[in-house]
Parts: sequence; structure tokens; C-alpha cells
Amino acid sequence: MTLVVMAAGMGSRFGGLKQLTPLTDDNEFIIDFTVYDAVRAGFDKIIFIIKEENLELFEKTIGARVRKSGIEVGYAFQRQEIEGYEVPQDRVKPWGTTHALLALGEMKENFGILNADDFYGFDTLKKLRDFLDSAKDDEISHYCMIGYELEKTLSEHGTVSRGICRVNERGTLDFIEENKKVEKLPDGKVINTYEDGRVAEIPKNCTVSMNCFGFTPSVTRHMKPLFDEFLENNKNDLSKCEFLIPTAVKMLIDRGKCDVRVIPTCSVWKGVTYVQDSEPFREFIRNEKRLGNYPKDLWEKKTVCI
Repeated sequence: MTLVVMAAGMGSRFGGLKQLTPLTDDNEFIIDFTVYDAVRAGFDKIIFIIKEENLELFEKTIGARVRKSGIEVGYAFQRQEIEGYEVPQDRVKPWGTTHALLALGEMKENFGILNADDFYGFDTLKKLRDFLDSAKDDEISHYCMIGYELEKTLSEHGTVSRGICRVNERGTLDFIEENKKVEKLPDGKVINTYEDGRVAEIPKNCTVSMNCFGFTPSVTRHMKPLFDEFLENNKNDLSKCEFLIPTAVKMLIDRGKCDVRVIPTCSVWKGVTYVQDSEPFREFIRNEKRLGNYPKDLWEKKTVCI
């Protein structure tokens, strides 16, 4: 089973390529813990979606470490060039996570996909793997999303982007909307500020997407026309626009192409959106290792599936 790790983002709020920034006392990256948990959960192949110019750096660091676990490692490249469109010279950001997914080309098996710069936890990877074991398509495609509670995913140091979800009584996704400036106020309320200046309060316990999805191979076939549509709609200004997986998933639901089972997790999510988030993450990992949830050296021994 394959896990796809999206690692082509810029890390602009963090101030650098945080995917390859050591963030623990033992010089580990966040990706190390995701891969370690994935192997324990039963994934046997990792595909990293990266910028092609970062291949050598990834292979010397992440790739070399991960292979110690006996897992197969592959790469896909998210490129800036778009056939048929003139890309603005000053554009530096990738085209978004939907474009990253499409960089995989045609997939032959079910796969999970998530961010390189988020800590998801073992329960998340195990539930993702369990879903993918039996996921099949019939009249429509059947996907999954691992859901987290909003309040447990916020930064103390600035706004974050979160996919706010509405889940129906069947446990499937009705609606998902990307909110790009979500923050917790001193009085405990959580708000999102829209681009036009409007402010809306968001329930602290609502379900959010942290970009952890399970897909069948049909997803690339479904999403390619959506990305083409996105490009055409934005052809007059391609300087900053991005097409994100939650947006594409909502469109597929609305058009009757798929349903998405929302699977809650008991895992603790941790992220490093800002440099100031680094020390809390470091302390979190110290405590996890004290509790025996992770060994001091993740790759000293071959990781065993449990």
C-alpha cells in the first residue's frame, strides 16, 4: 500500500523549507515520524511529491533514512510549467495540492495522501491504512478523510488555513470549505477572516480537514478535468491562484462523482506553521519519547508493522 507525502510547498510562513529542517533534539524532521508511523501501520511504499531541484537533497536526507526501514521510496515532481499557459515570471508558489496529486500520474492501487509538514500520529495512519485495505468504487468513487477537532489544530503564533467540514448522519462529508485565516482569540473564540474583511466565528469542536485523505485510483481521472477548469477560470491572472484538494473534493461531491467517509482520529495533531511553533513541537516529541511512543533513534532498527 502506498502513502503519498506532499513536500513541494514553500513554507513561506515558517521562513524556509521546513520539510528538511531538523525539529527535535535528535535532529529529526516531521516527515520522519509520519513515515515511521506509516510503516508501523502497514504501508510499504512512500512517494514524495517534491520540486525536482530538491531531489538530491531529499534523497540524501529523507530517502536514505527511510530506506533503512525496508520501505520502497519513490518521487514525483510538481513542476511550475503548465502546458498551454504562460506562467508569470514572478510566480514562485506551486499550483496547490490538487496539482501536486496530479503529478502522480495514473495510480494502479488505493493510496493515502497527506502533508510533509504535519505530525498526524499512529492512529491516523492506521485508520487510513484500514480504510484503503477494502476501499472499492461502484457507481461512484468511495474516498475517506481523517477528521480532526478544530481547536486541537491551531497555532498560538498566527493564523492557519483549515478545511472546515460538515459531516452528515451517515458519517460522510457534505461540505468542506478552505478557511485561510483561522485563529484563536484571547477570549477563546475561534474566527476566520475572509479576504474581503468579513469575520465569522467557527465552533471550536467542528471537524476540520488536515489534508489527510484516502483515495482509489479513480481520483486522478476525476480531478484532472477540475484542474483544467481551474486554469481556464483563472487564465487572466495566474500569479497567485492555487487549487487545493479540499476544494476539488467538494466539487466532486457536489457533482455526484464520489462520497467521502469522515474518520475521526484520537491521534494528536501537531504542526509547525511558524518558527515559534518549533519549540512546542520539540517538547511534544521529547514527551512522546519519554512515554515510549517513539524510540530515541527512529531508524536505528528496521521498523515493524503492528
